[in-house]
Order: sequence, then C-alpha cells, then structure tokens
Amino acid sequence: MAPHSPRSLRHEYEMYVEREIEDYKNSVSRSALMSLADEAMRRLGTGTQMGMTELLLAAEVDRLITGRLRLPSYDTWRKRRQRNASELQRPEHWGLRGNTPLKAAIPLLAGSGSVLVTGARVEGSALYLAANGCAVTAVEPERDVVERMMDAARDAGLELMVRGTVGELHTHLPTDPLTAVVCTPAAFAGLSADERARVFEVLKSVTMDGGVHLVETIVAGSSMIDEDELRQQYSGWAISIVHDIGESKTFVARKAVA
Repeated sequence: MAPHSPRSLRHEYEMYVEREIEDYKNSVSRSALMSLADEAMRRLGTGTQMGMTELLLAAEVDRLITGRLRLPSYDTWRKRRQRNASELQRPEHWGLRGNTPLKAAIPLLAGSGSVLVTGARVEGSALYLAANGCAVTAVEPERDVVERMMDAARDAGLELMVRGTVGELHTHLPTDPLTAVVCTPAAFAGLSADERARVFEVLKSVTMDGGVHLVETIVAGSSMIDEDELRQQYSGWAISIVHDIGESKTFVARKAVA
C-alpha cells in the first residue's frame, strides 16, 4: 500500500476529459465512430504524411467529441471544482453524521501520509477522508461495494486519492507506513482472538509515531470485539473514547512519538 502520488488540478482535468471522451466512444456504434473519423479527415485535409495523419486524426476525433459533449474549459471546470469542494468536505454529503469522530481527526491526517479504511461504512468514511485531502486505501470484501465506491470517487474527482482493494483485512495487511487506521468491528469478523491480535500487531507496527487508530461503533457486549479487548491491544497508546448515538462509541488510540 504505497503512498498515493501528488496530483495537480490540471492533471485531474486532463483525466476528466480523457475519461469523458472514452466513455463517449464506448457508448456509440462503430459506424458513428467511422463517421467522426471521416469528418476529422475532411477537416485535416490529405496533404499530411500518413504516420502524422494517424496521430492528428486521433487528436481531431477527440476534439470533435469534446465539442459534441460541450465539455467545459479548464478554467470553467476548475471554478466548478472549487465550488463543489466545500460540499464534498462535509461528512453529511457522504452519509456520515456531522459530528463524526473522523471530523476531529482530519487536521491530523490530511496531506500527511496514507490512511487505511476497512469494515462497515467503508464507502462514506473513505470518500469523506479523501475529499479532505487524505490518501486512502480501502479494503472491502464485497466487489460491488468497492466498484460503487470507486465510481463515486471518480464522479467527485477523487479517484487519485482513493485505492480500493477487494478482500479481507487479515489477508491484505499493509506493509507501507500508515498515518491512520479507520475501521469497525466488522473488519475482524470470523477471526479468533489470536488472529485479531496478529492483525492489530501488524497495523500498529506500520503506523508512524503520532499516528491514530479509530475503531468505530463499538457496542458493549459485542461478541466480535469490545472496548476491554481494544484497551489490551493498545496498551501504551494514548486512548480516548468518543460516545456516539445510543450505546455505541468510537475507540481512539494514538501512538506515542518516540
């Protein structure tokens, strides 16, 4: 789980245009594409060498499609993106509560490394963190959930900030440094106490000094994992409990700085 590469708005815009053009090409018939190629050839004329003509023809077809789709210019797209950014940064936009514990963690996480998200509610948590500048790796066993999350990330212009992995946490444990782990007890479903302990040890070992782990929606008496077990697992870390709706709570543990 290597850190995500930095991105620029210009590069993001170019990816947006390329994606829209490819989606259009995939949505029309071959005859429609041939008609576009014929129109592009007429515009180019026939006085260009063949090798160069093929390159110019492909570029001209893309320009024709861009015009048909009425894709915005970079400046127009950038202004729209900036207007939408504040909405995407709201937890409610992703189906989370306005006072989600993730909100308090954002200033500590954004732009400072990778965040691993797994367990129930992976979609909302991953996309909310990504919208607020975090590089997120999401591990989820259901392929349709991962695909839906990545579609939402693409629609929001966040696909470079989110990496989706289909699988179980205990078989896809990270090896690269993490700034944070956000999970729910569902990530440990079906594991024995010893297996859970092994997973926690790996997650703690790859977390950088000062990093934070949030285990959401811990419920008293849960047969999957409870607060007492978490306190044992995170002995030596700074621990706090954030109370949620009803009897549920979020367990927060911060690794000491050496």
